[in-house]
Amino acid sequence: MSATIIDGKKVAKDITEALRQEVEALKAKGVVPGLAVVLVGENPASKKYVSSKEKMCESLGIKSMGNKIPEDSTQKELMELIDKLNNDPKVHGILVQLPLPKHLNEKEVMHAIATSKDVDGFGPDSLGRLVLDEPGFLPCTPHGCM
Repeated sequence: MSATIIDGKKVAKDITEALRQEVEALKAKGVVPGLAVVLVGENPASKKYVSSKEKMCESLGIKSMGNKIPEDSTQKELMELIDKLNNDPKVHGILVQLPLPKHLNEKEVMHAIATSKDVDGFGPDSLGRLVLDEPGFLPCTPHGCM
């Protein structure tokens, strides 16, 4: 059995270019893809991750909509924000940066994100699609393992 060496940088470059072309095709149809990122609090690792997502969106031509709320935000405030993003036609995807502060219920948040906008694929419909081998926003790590 022989091993195949994968050039990760080339694979990433190819994927990025294909995405850039898809975004341009959508824009040609009058659709500007929009990603809403929700960051609760000031976790340094989360801030860095969100920043990298914002930079990637910019490089691809996707509109990044940051929603940074204080760490002491209530569950109700977070759920109202998710509802607002679910109903915003300019938002095509929602990413809630995890982990959330301990006083917030992550499961309730994941259930609240519209399936059609669940970029992380952490909602019950997306996880079910993964198990059933159906298309949709699938959770990256489990999908990659499968």
